[in-house]
Amino acid sequence: MAPRIGPVGEELQVPDKDAKAMVGTEDTPGSKASPNPQKLRPSVFHSIKFFVLCHSLLQLAQLMISGYLKSSISTVEKRFGLSSQTSGLLAAFNEVGNTALIVFVSYFGSRVHRPRLIGCGAILVTLAGILMTVPHFISEPYRYDRTSPDMPQDFEASLCLPSTKALASASSNSSCSSYTEARHLAVVGIMFTAQTLLGVGGVPIQPFGISYIDDFSHNSNSPLYLGILFAVTMMGPGMAYGLGSLMLRLYVDIDRMPEGGINLTSKDPRWVGAWWLGFLISAGAVALAAIPYFFFPKEMPKEKQELRFRRKGLAVSDPPVSKGEDSSSEQSPADSPEKKDNLAQIAPDLTVIQFIKVFPRVLLRTLRHPIFLLVVLSQVCMSSMAAGMATFLPKFLERQFSVTASYANLLIGCLTIPLAIVGIVVGGILVKRLRLGPVHCGTLCLLSALCCLVLSTPLFFMGCSSHQIAGISHQPGAQPGLELFPGCMESCSCPSDDFNPVCDSSSRVEYITPCHAGCRSRVVQEAPDKSQVFYTNCSCVAGGGPVPAGSCDSACGHLVLPFMILVSLGAALASVTHTPSFMLILRGVKKEDKTLAVGIQFMLMRVLAWMPSPVIHGSAIDTTCVYWAHSCGRQAVCHYYDHDLLRNRFIGLQFFFKTGSLACFALILAILRQQDKEERTKATIPNPGLQQQLLASEAKKEPEESRV
Repeated sequence: MAPRIGPVGEELQVPDKDAKAMVGTEDTPGSKASPNPQKLRPSVFHSIKFFVLCHSLLQLAQLMISGYLKSSISTVEKRFGLSSQTSGLLAAFNEVGNTALIVFVSYFGSRVHRPRLIGCGAILVTLAGILMTVPHFISEPYRYDRTSPDMPQDFEASLCLPSTKALASASSNSSCSSYTEARHLAVVGIMFTAQTLLGVGGVPIQPFGISYIDDFSHNSNSPLYLGILFAVTMMGPGMAYGLGSLMLRLYVDIDRMPEGGINLTSKDPRWVGAWWLGFLISAGAVALAAIPYFFFPKEMPKEKQELRFRRKGLAVSDPPVSKGEDSSSEQSPADSPEKKDNLAQIAPDLTVIQFIKVFPRVLLRTLRHPIFLLVVLSQVCMSSMAAGMATFLPKFLERQFSVTASYANLLIGCLTIPLAIVGIVVGGILVKRLRLGPVHCGTLCLLSALCCLVLSTPLFFMGCSSHQIAGISHQPGAQPGLELFPGCMESCSCPSDDFNPVCDSSSRVEYITPCHAGCRSRVVQEAPDKSQVFYTNCSCVAGGGPVPAGSCDSACGHLVLPFMILVSLGAALASVTHTPSFMLILRGVKKEDKTLAVGIQFMLMRVLAWMPSPVIHGSAIDTTCVYWAHSCGRQAVCHYYDHDLLRNRFIGLQFFFKTGSLACFALILAILRQQDKEERTKATIPNPGLQQQLLASEAKKEPEESRV
């Protein structure tokens, strides 16, 4: 048996070698082995179309999990006692990890196994999403009142009773401890870590995916594939708000409901939805979308198979040509001085240290271009406006128009995001169909920014003032509230840090707790769908009540739809500038700097807009607070805002960024027109240097003619 094994192995190897040496031959000996590598049906993982499908789904899921926090920002604030500045910083930390590593993507380029690195990034995004839910599981069940764990929730906790004072002091002393504070810091630290990992995991997904598609798709099909990719990806933020709308209708402790149930509705200001459930669903979607990437090859054949064979034929049959090509490619960077500064071309030949040293020089050279700098500044202004609006618009709608968090997310996901997508598409169609040049692109951006600014002006007046809150705000001309009944709550020992609002609908006065309204009893009206809580025997209310639990509704709740229509139209007009501004960058910088210019643009937009803007908007919102909650001696979430001040500062910040973008586009258009005017004058006026050359040539001809 042993002597026969050797010859058989040799006979099997010879045709295989012949088949590798003679690509495309039809010899009979090689016909048995050649179909194995060549004629078998290719795997689905060698299809660029399947990669485009997988990458569209992955980026959709990744943007959904990245944008989900913005849809539940007010809920997270209430659940963990965070200020708007802290929650804005939490939302911005997604960009910190992304910005810190995005520069090195151009360094690694095609050195790495791009599909596997995309898959690893997606797995990291999945782990970050799961880590974001950990605070829910390590925290105690949410208690919307001040009852102790042994008592049923919302039962005689906030009533006007003499024993309330003793109960309040006992519960406050037991609830505040070093362990409680340490757990709060751990919860906040976990969320910040999860947001950072979320940004780090998203670093390789988009750049490597786009370059992979562009490398292995046919040149004529690449724009189509990228267009499909962006179209599907843009639905991610809308789906994030839609998912938030669904999840926030569920109670936060749906996995550990108390025995007696809850007596809260989603309109109650103490309601906290199941914010964590959306992160689990989004993380599961990202994990499923990441699986195929571990089966894609590092390099796949071009979409047209004959291009692949032609390259193999050149490499196998014509070694001198390939040698010459290699030598020319090695000499080209040294021969052309213009390519020495092209970071995108020389990056593969640099070490990490050399890359870091070269990058600032190329960055400064690119920023010295006036059109590029102004376009980036205009997009920074637009992105700052979009980042602040995306993060805090749901909270603004909740406070200003007394809508639920679920309904606010539904409006944004179904109205604002789709119209913004339509604006991007319309901008691209106008540039393509009208074949707009740089001057006309600048004009389109200027007109769109101007119309966006005009539409935002009425927003300052679409709202109403805060209703009267007993003991906090006293509006001129309104009923004095507690002053109608002096000493109505003297016998009550009301806790200072409790929050269980009730509303006297007849006088439109809101009380922080039933105790502050002097209420001594509580009635629950059962209904098939929900139960309503009323408080009676209220000494501070005319007629003694009853008064329903919950805050007073806004007097201008009917304005929420007109407000959102104007906001959405403004977002659509601002999105129209997206494609024309990109064209200004691509047509304004040198050909060899286009890739790097776009990378620098995205980096500056992250550093100057998406990172600081949520913190700026959150800080502005915090300055309008009139009543802060306190937890263990520290300032926690804000319960009441000055609505007029909130509207003026929030819309004022949006107006400021839109004005800055308009000013940048005006300067861009002025520079482009000046450049166009100079080019026209050069075309009409003869070149003096050319005239001197002609005179010199005529002067040389005259002596020659005289000699003849």
